[in-house]
Amino acid sequence: MNATKRNEIFRRLRAANPSPTTELEYETPFQLLIAVILSAQATDRSVNLATRQFFPSHGTPEGLLALGEEGLAQYIKTIGLYRGKARNVIATCGMLRDLHAGQVPETREALEALPGVGRKTANVVLNTAFGHPTIAVDTHIFRVSNRSGIAPGKNVVEVERKLERVVPKEFRQDAHHWLILHGRYVCVARKPKCPQCGIADLCEYKAKTPA
Repeated sequence: MNATKRNEIFRRLRAANPSPTTELEYETPFQLLIAVILSAQATDRSVNLATRQFFPSHGTPEGLLALGEEGLAQYIKTIGLYRGKARNVIATCGMLRDLHAGQVPETREALEALPGVGRKTANVVLNTAFGHPTIAVDTHIFRVSNRSGIAPGKNVVEVERKLERVVPKEFRQDAHHWLILHGRYVCVARKPKCPQCGIADLCEYKAKTPA
């Protein structure tokens, strides 16, 4: 795909959604971090349903540490892998308290040192909480990037690095959100909604679904 096409794709995505953001509900960088940890292999909706129950009264590192691993597990047991996630969240809260004065660090290295935080989670927090122009490649973004031809790659890191190279600078801050929402609601896995897609004429996917 050439640069002109990519530029027009992101121009249209911006026109349709000028201020995109995550669908996870949060009020602080810490709450965003916890929500993203919980969202691994789970839907944003399921995470929001759970965090609404404990963020108001336990939405700080100290609050979750007071709740404890077993207490947190009771709130998040409707989310997949909840036992491991509860363990990671409580361990992360301890590290934030002991190493970062209870604050979420703003560097990739420090974020990835936290239990349950990988490259994708770090990228989401850096982008959404701190305004870094990072691109967190999940299954939706991986699919859209490969299917459309925007940034094909064999794995998520390859796609991430290519997107960082080819997405025009003016769109880089919000590219993550546009692509994930496009993959979640339009360029879906089994049967993409090509007739309703605002960038179908620019997309290089050969097996477009008919109207």
